[in-house]
Amino acid sequence: MRFLDELPRYVFFTGKGGVGKTSVACATAVDLADRDRRVLLVSTDPASNVGQVFGQAVGDQISPISAVPGLDALEIDPEEAAAQYRDRTLAPVRNFLSEADLAAVTEQLSGACTTEIASFNQFTDLLAGTDATDGYDHVIFDTAPTGHTVRLLQLPGEWTRFIDDGKGDTSCLGPMSGLEKSRSTYGRALATLADPASTRLVLVARAQHGALTEAARTVDELAEAGVLATHLVVNGVMPSGADGDRLADTIREREQQALADLPPQLAGLASDHLALRGVDMVGVPALRSLLSVDAKVAHVDQTWTAVAASLPGLDALVAELATTDQGLVMCMGKGGVGKTTIASAVALQLVALGKDVHLTTTDPAAHLDTSLASDRLRVSSIDPDQATAEYRERVMATKGATLDDDGRAALAEDLRSPCTEEVAVFQAFSHAVAEARHRFVVMDTAPTGHTLLLMDASGSYHNEIVRNMADGMNFTTPLMRLQDPDYTKAIIITLAETTPVLEAEQLQADLERADIHPWAWVINQTLDGADTANPLLRQRQSAEAGPLAAIRRDGRRLAQVPWGDAVATPSRPATEALVH
Repeated sequence: MRFLDELPRYVFFTGKGGVGKTSVACATAVDLADRDRRVLLVSTDPASNVGQVFGQAVGDQISPISAVPGLDALEIDPEEAAAQYRDRTLAPVRNFLSEADLAAVTEQLSGACTTEIASFNQFTDLLAGTDATDGYDHVIFDTAPTGHTVRLLQLPGEWTRFIDDGKGDTSCLGPMSGLEKSRSTYGRALATLADPASTRLVLVARAQHGALTEAARTVDELAEAGVLATHLVVNGVMPSGADGDRLADTIREREQQALADLPPQLAGLASDHLALRGVDMVGVPALRSLLSVDAKVAHVDQTWTAVAASLPGLDALVAELATTDQGLVMCMGKGGVGKTTIASAVALQLVALGKDVHLTTTDPAAHLDTSLASDRLRVSSIDPDQATAEYRERVMATKGATLDDDGRAALAEDLRSPCTEEVAVFQAFSHAVAEARHRFVVMDTAPTGHTLLLMDASGSYHNEIVRNMADGMNFTTPLMRLQDPDYTKAIIITLAETTPVLEAEQLQADLERADIHPWAWVINQTLDGADTANPLLRQRQSAEAGPLAAIRRDGRRLAQVPWGDAVATPSRPATEALVH
């Protein structure tokens, strides 16, 4: 494996959601530990499932992996980091503030920006060669999906420039007081990221046009942040050799075409291909097989009986949605489960039923097909850069209009704070939520952890409004609309695999704690009931039995999208296949 050759101390695995970053990162960590290296595996993904992969608890404290001597793991939990930061910040002043002032400061320290900085402090600690990583030969980072990882890698430079310029005032209280590390620490982190002798950035992708295009875009975005990607791992490639199986041959044909059309940004990277495995990457034996070139396909009982063939298709859910003319439909779930494809298919089916639809995305790494737009279908995205620029212009035109030159200059500097983006994205999200009063808004959301942070921002805004409204005044906040089952239909997208189902269960529990109750589940890319004789696909088909049984247990509203319907070909895009 070329990406393992002469490995430097720090290794980042990044890529589009669902391409297998966690599997490749965990397999790499196990491989290095098996070679007597001391390894720290760090997840920066708010929806981390490293603990599930190893079958043990992994949290925000470094924990040894019991089955792999020499390997420790750590999950940077944004919410826990933010809670600890708030406690440290408020402890010295808690006894000196009135109840109202304490509540106001606590609320100010509860936004997404504070969460970002709390996580960022932990990240730079690990990257700057501090005591936290002493004794480790390698520090492996399993990162959040692409857009959020690019954001994380940009932060050392952004915040270094911000504090070097002496910016920030009380409106930026959370981040500014949270920048606890010295400028030299941020400088060391930035230097480490930019030094190929210290850091290797490995892009993980699938042999699919969308994933490879996203990887190519990431190369450019990382270069702008001063970080160079050097290696590409294409994960889950169908083994070569035509075997007369229609489904297997279709998958191979699609993958080989995607690899033949490799974007130029990727063509110069050192690349490896990892073969598709017949089992989920859960447990140390499975992880060891991932990097093996001679992993065997287990025998599968050919008398396998389908258990989900009776599940309705996506069209049944859309028909139920179409009994009204407006509402918010949120497609939610782990990265890589097909949220964008399902959201697009739902929007197109609603349009076919005569509905007025706005299809949008909150995922900075997602790229909706604008060619789908028509008289009844508007297609857009909440672009963080555009939202931030529009927010700054709006604030300068309103709040800034009443200030003198010095005040406007100070306000402009404050709006250059990196945390301004979080406020701007939330406002754009709120506008999209409100638009569903007049038409259908189908929203393709960012992967789980970051969507939950957006939900947290909705909760913080709601609490602030409630606190400042006079008794008896009527108001409606975005959170209230999300909690209204007649207004919002949250659809959880998952795969018939152990880890995605566990994460979907956790997402549902997190949403229900916020009094948001998912309306339906869609199980995407099921092999259940597929007519295939390929041994590898049969093995994966058999492995779906347990996850499908777990999904069906609670009597949810369910739909499935079979693999055959989701496979894209040059003449039949995946979205079109789902609609017809």
